[in-house]
Amino acid sequence: MSRPISVDDNTAVAMPIRNMLAIIGAVAVGVWSYFGIVERLNISETKITLLEKDLVQATEMLVVDLEKNTEFRIKWPRGEMGSLPADSEQFMLIEDLYKTVEKMEEHIEGMMNNKLEIGFLKEQMNKAKEDIEKLKDADREIVYKNGNGTH
Repeated sequence: MSRPISVDDNTAVAMPIRNMLAIIGAVAVGVWSYFGIVERLNISETKITLLEKDLVQATEMLVVDLEKNTEFRIKWPRGEMGSLPADSEQFMLIEDLYKTVEKMEEHIEGMMNNKLEIGFLKEQMNKAKEDIEKLKDADREIVYKNGNGTH
């Protein structure tokens, strides 16, 4: 026949000490393992949270960079964002070259007028030479007609 077991705060339990130490050791290992797993989970959650924040920041930066790139790509060719110092220097050099070319064109035009004037003066000189020769010939004839010629 079985006797009913009554369990209360005065109930005594007899157990060998090595079994009790094994149970305490198993509970200690279980508790240590549990807190180790919880710690690893906390570390992983912290890393995930930081990575999510970094990802959000990186995404926001990419969006800003993309907007700036689009703005730059549209406005730079139009000259709305200024110009590089090298471009400014080149523009100054080109402007100086235009001024130099204009001066040279004016000089060449002036030289074309000189050419016309020189041509006209050559014609006048040739005509003057012909007139002088005619006058010399006429003077010689006058001298011979008067009989004063010694030739």
